[in-house]
Amino acid sequence: MDRSNATTPPEAASRRRWLHNVAAVLSVTIAAFASGAAVAQPAAQLRIGYQKSASLLVLLKSRQTLEQRLAPLGLKVRWVEFPAGPQLLEGLNVGSVDLGYVGEAPPIFAQAAGADFVYVGHDPAAPQAEAILVPKDSPLRTVADLKGKKIALNKGSNVHYLLVRLLEEHGLTYRDVQPVFLAPADARAAFERGSVDAWAIWDPFLAAAEKQVDARVLADGTGVVKNYAYYLAARRFAEQHQEAIAVLFEELVAQGRWLKAHPKEAAQLIAPLQGLDPEVVERSLSRYSFGVVPVSPEVAAEQQRIADVFLDLKLIPRPIRIVDALPRTATASAR
Repeated sequence: MDRSNATTPPEAASRRRWLHNVAAVLSVTIAAFASGAAVAQPAAQLRIGYQKSASLLVLLKSRQTLEQRLAPLGLKVRWVEFPAGPQLLEGLNVGSVDLGYVGEAPPIFAQAAGADFVYVGHDPAAPQAEAILVPKDSPLRTVADLKGKKIALNKGSNVHYLLVRLLEEHGLTYRDVQPVFLAPADARAAFERGSVDAWAIWDPFLAAAEKQVDARVLADGTGVVKNYAYYLAARRFAEQHQEAIAVLFEELVAQGRWLKAHPKEAAQLIAPLQGLDPEVVERSLSRYSFGVVPVSPEVAAEQQRIADVFLDLKLIPRPIRIVDALPRTATASAR
C-alpha cells in the first residue's frame, strides 16, 4: 500500500494549515527575538553633542574623517545637535549623548545641579572671541562709560563672567549696570532697536554683528578672561572608551591645523551649515586657536574662579569643586 496516499484529503489540508500557522508563529517569534536582541545590544557608537556655533566640530562632521577612523574600533558616530550649552549638558546628563563641547558656564551649572560628567579636554584660550559691543555711533568709549547702562547678555554664559571681570577692571561692580537677560537672537534685535546700550556676546554672533550692523567692540576679553571651551564626557564613557576619545582628539587637532592653513576654504564649508556668510565665519575663525589638550590644574583653577563668581552672584545654588569633575588621573595631579 502506498502510505503517501493513506491520509484523506481533509486531513492533509488540515495538516498543511497547521504547519503554515506554526511557521508563521515561529517567524514572528524569531523576528521579535532579533528585535529584542538589537535593543538589548545596540551597535557601539560615539554620540557627540554639538552646537552650530562649534565651527571645528561642524567641519569635522562635514568631512566624515572621524567616522573613518573609528570604524576599525567598531564604533559608529552619531551627531546630535543642540541649540545651546545648557540643553547639551542636560542631554549628557540623561544619557542621550556621550560627549559634548560647550563654553565655560554650562558645565558649572550642570555640576551644581548634580550632573555626573568629566572634563576630558579643552581648546586654547580665545579671549578675543567674546566682547561687549556698542552701536557704531554710540557715545560710550570705555567700559567705565557703562555705569547705569542697559547691557544685553545671555544669563549664566561665558559673557556673564566677562562682564563681571571687565567691570572690576574699570572700577565698577555688577550692581553699577543694568543687565538685560536675553538669548542671542533676542539680544541682537534689542541691540538693533536701541532698547539696550550694549551687548555682551560671543562668536560667531559677535562677528555677524560687526559685519552686518557695523557694531563696535567696546572691549573684548584680552588680558581679562581666558574664554576656554571644554570637551565633556559622561564619566562611565570616558573611563571605558579612552581610545575613542583619543582618536577624536587626534582628528580635532588635524582638522584644526587644516582649518588654520585653509581659512577661506574652511569658511566656505562651514558657512552654509551655520547659516552665515563665509566672510562672517572666516572672521569668527580668526579669533580661535585649535588644539585640544587635557585640563591642567591651572585651567581647572580658572574654571573654579568662574564657579566662585557665579556663586557670589547667586547664579548657582551651592558651591562646587571643579576638581570633582576631572578624570581620576587629572584629579590626582590637581591635588
